[in-house]
Amino acid sequence: MGLKDIREVKDLKGKKVLLRSTLDVPTKNGKIINNFRLRNSLKTINFLKESGAKTILIGHIGRGEDVSLFPVYEYLKTQISLSFTQEVLGEKTNTTIEQMNDGDIVLLENLRKHKDEVTNNDEFAKALALLADVYVNDAFSASHREHASIIGVPKYLDSFAGILFQEELKKLSEALNPPSLSLCILGGAKFATKEPLIEKLLNIYDKIFISGAIANDFFKCKGFNIGRSLISDIDIDIEELIKNEKIMIPIDVTVENNEGVIVKKLNEVSDDDKIVDAGPETIEKLSKLINDARFILWNGPLGEYERSFGKSTEAVAKMVAESQTKTLIGGGDTIASIEHLGLDDKFSFVSTGGGAMLQFLLNGTLVGIEALKD
Repeated sequence: MGLKDIREVKDLKGKKVLLRSTLDVPTKNGKIINNFRLRNSLKTINFLKESGAKTILIGHIGRGEDVSLFPVYEYLKTQISLSFTQEVLGEKTNTTIEQMNDGDIVLLENLRKHKDEVTNNDEFAKALALLADVYVNDAFSASHREHASIIGVPKYLDSFAGILFQEELKKLSEALNPPSLSLCILGGAKFATKEPLIEKLLNIYDKIFISGAIANDFFKCKGFNIGRSLISDIDIDIEELIKNEKIMIPIDVTVENNEGVIVKKLNEVSDDDKIVDAGPETIEKLSKLINDARFILWNGPLGEYERSFGKSTEAVAKMVAESQTKTLIGGGDTIASIEHLGLDDKFSFVSTGGGAMLQFLLNGTLVGIEALKD
């Protein structure tokens, strides 16, 4: 990619570094329930600290303006020494930065408390840039978004990619040139947004297994009853995809209805059923592909994982972890499943990106990458 690497800067001691990091983690009742992204963000944070930089840490959490980064601060202070301003721009932020010593770290409040972050307001980007001497983007997972802290700030500061950011680019680039036999497991919802990626990966991967809600569109197109199951809200034409022998879809499914949760063949699904997971025969068939593969790319759960229908997802996670193949995993629910099972260290690489990962695989770049190039 030819991006400037922050590790190549010879003297960071005393320099104010604006570090856009990956801080968006799931919380419940004010407590972090998965710290995977934060653990990975510490690579660049610790590097800057050890280099003697004055690190101004910025990021977002959640989608609304009422969510605070305070839980993130509480977690980070168990790992490193830092302060928290509870604002983004203002007198307290300015005073704190002025009083920083070499190696100090200050966390600013959730960027999305300012609408100007999401609208990429130029004045907001300038104000952020004025806080520092150097900008570092280590937030690969947010770099598909045209936000001020991603594409605005680099226009006004000498800009670099962080350690995690560089790791993501290297590993995901390898996923675009896998050895044979290669297997892509693609789940989740919103088939319409994944269709272009499926078409691209068909030219790269030997087999693509489609599951989750996106498989329901395939079932429907093949003439199966999908009952109350989630499907795309727009008309789509996937006749050519269905004919492609590289694509595999579930051969049995787990459904939810008034009688409970049961496994059915595709031709047994009724009007009252809602498909919530892949079935055991499907997993057994998929296991052979996993065992034979030399490279596995996986993004998205096989069922409604957020509603506790994770049996098939976790079964696949165990099989992939136990395989001797090279593996690249991404997506929030996919990561949640392997974290739940304590398997996160059993994969070759686990990406912090969900949407960013998919968009990079599709386009080979992100707006955040292009901003660093410019």
